[in-house]
Amino acid sequence: MSSPLKIGLVAGESSGDQLGAGLIRSLKLHYPEAQFEGIGGDKMLSEGFRSLFPMDRLSVMGFIEPLKRLPELLGIRRHLYQHFIKNRFDLVVGIDSPDFNLGLEKKLRQQGLLTAHYVSPSVWAWRQGRVKKIASAVDLMLTLLPFEADFYKQHDVPVVFVGHPLAEEIPLVTDSIQARKTLNLPEDGRILTLMPGSRASEVDSLGRLFLDVAQSCRRQLPGLHLVVPAASHDRLEQLNGLLNEYPELSVTLLEGQSHLAMAAADVVLLSSGTSTLEAMLLNKPMVVSYRLGKWTYALVSRMLKVPWVSLPNLLASEALVPELLQDNATVDNLSNAVLAYFLDEKKVLALQHRFAELHQTLRHGGNRAAGQALVDLLEDRRR
Repeated sequence: MSSPLKIGLVAGESSGDQLGAGLIRSLKLHYPEAQFEGIGGDKMLSEGFRSLFPMDRLSVMGFIEPLKRLPELLGIRRHLYQHFIKNRFDLVVGIDSPDFNLGLEKKLRQQGLLTAHYVSPSVWAWRQGRVKKIASAVDLMLTLLPFEADFYKQHDVPVVFVGHPLAEEIPLVTDSIQARKTLNLPEDGRILTLMPGSRASEVDSLGRLFLDVAQSCRRQLPGLHLVVPAASHDRLEQLNGLLNEYPELSVTLLEGQSHLAMAAADVVLLSSGTSTLEAMLLNKPMVVSYRLGKWTYALVSRMLKVPWVSLPNLLASEALVPELLQDNATVDNLSNAVLAYFLDEKKVLALQHRFAELHQTLRHGGNRAAGQALVDLLEDRRR
């Protein structure tokens, strides 16, 4: 009898842990005896995964922290490389965390191991030269978004579009009334949800601006109620401090529960990021904003290769939702964009129709499709 397959998985954050757990479940349907090892979190561990290091050792953000931790991170990567090589793993899959995983995948592939990467870095948007490194690092790229797969095909990188797991999890029809009941909100009132970001710097940059916008909108919509979900306890305290400056606003401040907060809303004002995709899948009209430091923005804007930053616009290849960034992120501009949704029901219905179409395009199998693509890769190697 042949020995069980050895499959390596390396996830560096909670979203990767969730994807990894779904991938393990999918692969077990084909290979019940397979062994899964590498780095993962609690969700992967609950599927029988063996993590060689705590996942939080890879969870670093920004530019400075990774540099401070560089010796440790290089040591972890070296240990993983030696472990996968010594035990001749049949397949190693890096899940997101491209700065850590692509270098590991490249070295392993040079030694003849089969490699794949799950969740494309934003190589289509900026630093497109990275595609050459990706081509040398992976036997297969698994993408969550269709335009990502198109980009890799143009550069002759083997790719499979598997769809976005959130599109599978979030129902096609959002129950806004139930969300309002759960949060003890008025069922028939006008609700604006504010999401200025998950980091302290983002709340510093956008928090007061968004509250000024809400105050401006409230002058035309006197009964307007705000819902503000905080991404963490620290952000909760930060936002609470800001809200003390706006005693006249009617606000429900939450810790977490961002999906419920968006589901309950008529309109969402939010920072650019993954939450724009979540708002789209929840079928919510949105206004997207962001501010960076002057010099950072000048650098990033020159490097961008796409005309939009929000995922709904990128998926639709058109300006479906307003993006008011940097100097355009003013109280007047944002207020007018938010009010346009509250005051134009036809505009909202047309947008929601497009969102529903895009939601369907992202339902492409998710973890099941990703697992099947890896099975096909393994079977091709065996032949």
